[in-house]
Amino acid sequence: MMGGVSEQTRISTRIGSIAESATLAVDAKAKALKAQGRPVIGFGAGEPDFPTPDYIVQAAVDACSDPVNHRYSPAGGLASLKDAIVAKTRRDSGYAVEPANVLVTNGGKQAVYNTFAALLDPGDEVILPTPYWTTYPESIRLAGGTPVEVFAGADAEAGAYLVTVEQLEAARTDRTKALLFCSPSNPTGAVYPSEQVEAIGRWALEHGIWVVTDEIYEHLLYDGAQAPSMPVLVPELADTCVVLNGVAKTYAMTGWRVGWMIGPTDVVKAATNLQSHATSNVANVSQRAAIAALEGSLGAVEEMKVAFDRRRRRMVEMLNAIDGVECPVPQGAFYAYPSVEGVLGTEIRGRTPRTSVELAALILEEVEVAVVPGEAFGPSGYLRLSYALGDEDLEEGVGRIQALLAEAR
Repeated sequence: MMGGVSEQTRISTRIGSIAESATLAVDAKAKALKAQGRPVIGFGAGEPDFPTPDYIVQAAVDACSDPVNHRYSPAGGLASLKDAIVAKTRRDSGYAVEPANVLVTNGGKQAVYNTFAALLDPGDEVILPTPYWTTYPESIRLAGGTPVEVFAGADAEAGAYLVTVEQLEAARTDRTKALLFCSPSNPTGAVYPSEQVEAIGRWALEHGIWVVTDEIYEHLLYDGAQAPSMPVLVPELADTCVVLNGVAKTYAMTGWRVGWMIGPTDVVKAATNLQSHATSNVANVSQRAAIAALEGSLGAVEEMKVAFDRRRRRMVEMLNAIDGVECPVPQGAFYAYPSVEGVLGTEIRGRTPRTSVELAALILEEVEVAVVPGEAFGPSGYLRLSYALGDEDLEEGVGRIQALLAEAR
C-alpha cells in the first residue's frame, strides 16, 4: 500500500477483471522451462512452426530501406494493403467489398476488440458458441457486453463442437446484439458445413442480430471440408456482419501482427477512430510484408497443410488410444480438442485430478508436457493440443501423455 491507496482500488475493476490469456501463459511457461534446460514439449501455442516465406521477409527487408516507412501512415492501414485485402477477399471467398469496408489492425486480437467496442453498449449480450477462443469473452466484457455461452461438446447433436440454430434461439433474448462465429474453430478444429452456416446466418438476419465471423483459419482445411464465408451464403447479412481475418496462420506470420476487420462503413469508421487513439497505424514494415503475402501465391500454406494433416491424423490416433480420452477428428485449423472427462477422478501417481486445470498441471509437472486446459475455452473436461510443432516432438509429447495416463487407476 502506497500513498493511502488500497490494493483493491489500485487497478480499475474493468481491467482487474480480465483473465490472462491462458494459451499465451501456457506457452510462456513451457518456454521458460525449456530455457532452464528442462525437456519440455509445448502443445500450447497457436502458431505454425514454419518460417515466414522468404519472399515476404524480403519485402520487409526492402521496406526497411525505404525512408517513407519511418513516417506515420493512415491509422486505418496503407491504401495498398487495403486494396490487397479487398482483392484477396474476393479471390478466396467470393466476397466483394471496398477499401472503405476495411480496417487494418495490430493482429487479429485488435480486430476482435475494435469490433466489439464499436458495436456494444453496456448490457448488450453476445452469443458465444463454446468452446471458444480465450480472447473472445474478454473482449466482449471490455466493451461493456455480456458473453452468453452456448455449449456444444464432443458428442453434440449437430456434430462435435457444433452448435445448432435451436441452441442459439434458446439463448436469444431482447438484449442479444451479436453472435460470434468461428469456423474453422479455435480451439476445437471443428468446421461448420455450408448448410449450417447459411441456416445460422439466416437466423441472425431474421432476428436483427449482428454476426462477427472470424475467418483466420480459412485455408487450413482437411478431408475435403469447406468453410464458406457467411455473408457470401447470406448476402443480405452484409450490412450487419463483420468479418475478421489476418495473415498470421496462413503465412506463418503470427509475430508480424497484421490483422483486419471488414464491415459496414459506419462500423469501420468508428473502429478506425478508436484505433487512431489506441495504437494508430500498424507498423509499416509489417504492412508491406502483408501486401507481399496477400499478392503472392498460397503455395506456402499448401505445403504447411501437408505436414499439419499428417500430424493431425497421428495426434488424433494417439489420443484416442488412451483409455478415458475421446478426441473427435478436427477438420480445420491445427488443434485437437480431446475430452478427458473419462480420466478425471482417477488416481495418477498419487494424485486425483478432478478438473482439466488439475490434469494439465499434473501432465506438465510429471512428464514435462504443456497443454491448455478446457477451462480456458469454456467448461472443464477438455484439453487443447496444437499440432503446429515438429513430428518428433508430437510423437514424444503425446507418447509421454499416453504413458502417464496409462497409470490412471
